[in-house]
Amino acid sequence: MAALLLAAALPVKAQVWTNADELPLYGKARHDTKERYERLPAEFEGRSRDAVWYLGRNSAGLYIRFRSNSTAIWCRWTAKFGNHMNHQTLIGTRGVDLYTLTAKNEWRFMGAGKPKIDGKTTTDRIVANMTPEWREYMLYLPLYDGITSLEIGVDSTAVVEQPAVDSPKHERPIVMYGTSILQGGCANRPGMCHTSIISRRLNREVINLGFSGNALLDYEIAELIASVEDPALIVFDYVPNAWDYLIAGEEGEKFFRIVRDAHPDVPILFLEDPHFAHYEWDSFIRGEVDKKNAAQRALFKKLKKQGEKKIWYVKSDDMVGDDNEAFVENTHFTDLGMMRYAEWLLPHIKRHMKK
Repeated sequence: MAALLLAAALPVKAQVWTNADELPLYGKARHDTKERYERLPAEFEGRSRDAVWYLGRNSAGLYIRFRSNSTAIWCRWTAKFGNHMNHQTLIGTRGVDLYTLTAKNEWRFMGAGKPKIDGKTTTDRIVANMTPEWREYMLYLPLYDGITSLEIGVDSTAVVEQPAVDSPKHERPIVMYGTSILQGGCANRPGMCHTSIISRRLNREVINLGFSGNALLDYEIAELIASVEDPALIVFDYVPNAWDYLIAGEEGEKFFRIVRDAHPDVPILFLEDPHFAHYEWDSFIRGEVDKKNAAQRALFKKLKKQGEKKIWYVKSDDMVGDDNEAFVENTHFTDLGMMRYAEWLLPHIKRHMKK
């Protein structure tokens, strides 16, 4: 047994490296960012609030696509910030994870790149000992950090090429705007963020515009959503952050108008605040959740009275179950919570999205 474990720990073959800058990157609303693996346009620097700009430099929801005939896949990447958090794994915060497309056209998890505890640059072998055949790959990038460089390593006798399959489909993406939960808090690895789960289930690109603690209806984010070409559906999941007076006031309607004026025929879902784990016990939290949800309903009803079409309101009662097992502490989702959220939202997306 010891000999087998030692053999598995040794490198399979010498590796050759491909700069991921040469491979297609998905999950971005726009590509005119300051650096490649960021989410906000460069012009937002100095215009966005500092917190929003910083979070926009996190690579949440971004993924690389490629194919290779290698028997092993390595990854070498450098984190932008080297972040640590006390309620999310390092893999979820600043690691990567790899999926492959099966013969049934289903994306299947293969393994994760585990970041170093100390230091920003990591080299890690994600999968090994495979048969040398062509496979399609998708590599998810960190949720709560950015990256400054990324390389894919393969056998010395293998190559990395552009993907041969358009999956997830790039046309008519789904755009989701929200909070730390939507950014990925606190998935164990990037591929378990619910936006990524939804993308795989629908075979459709999903643009993750989650900004931890800062989904405060900033107008430039509405402009960013407005700039996305021909989205299939837009999801407003900002209620956990936005104050009730913002939602029901001038800010909520103006945010909507910026998006709607650019996309008059695109369906928009308005989501409620989840019933967090402490909703049942903490009277202050219960009051805040109820007040914010009431504000979201008021905004929705106001828009409907104004004659708005193709908007739908989704109540959060069954969002992540009623057993409180979907939370890390009392607010952010475990992988179970992410999966439940995705399965709760998917029927609504399928019913209303622009075909």
